[in-house]
Amino acid sequence: MEFKIRNYKSSDLDKLYEICLKTGDSGKDASMIYKDPFLLGHYYAAPYAVIHPELTFILTKNEMPIGYILGTDKSESFYHKCEEFWFPKLRDKYPLPEHNDDSPDSRIIKLIYNGILPKLPKNMLDEYPAHLHIDILPEGQGQGMGKKLIFTFIDKLKELNVPALHLEVGKRNKDAIKFYEKIGFKQIKDYEFSIVYGMKF
Repeated sequence: MEFKIRNYKSSDLDKLYEICLKTGDSGKDASMIYKDPFLLGHYYAAPYAVIHPELTFILTKNEMPIGYILGTDKSESFYHKCEEFWFPKLRDKYPLPEHNDDSPDSRIIKLIYNGILPKLPKNMLDEYPAHLHIDILPEGQGQGMGKKLIFTFIDKLKELNVPALHLEVGKRNKDAIKFYEKIGFKQIKDYEFSIVYGMKF
């Protein structure tokens, strides 16, 4: 059994979608929750890999992708790029659901129409400009690889002279909360269903 972290390749995109779905229920498999298996990846994974391939890293086990970390060094710029290059084609593909449609698929489609909204107010976004998403399948968990992925990402941000990053985690995801706090993230914003953590370098 051999774990490796490598740079993203465009041929990894299908695997990003798969991993995003299989970890999409607060770290658990969401395959039975969503009718369209691509929706989660359309919003939470693929735009980062397409817009920022240099900030996308793949965790492999025996050369098979089983996890990833991806994100952006400049959140505000990324939001604008998504509006220009990513979401328009998805809005053409998916009609806006009815207002009272609260199905899982509908909720993600509505997010696609809303765009990626800042998780922090402007002053805090300037202070913590980068953000990330990390997902690892069960066979890669508990091996110390999550920490290695995080610091691979941070090392790249440091190369780009980025001073700090943030991430959002759902309050249901207790394991992730413990993990982020253990490796040095500090809570910087508290919402009803999620917490935003930050780290300065």
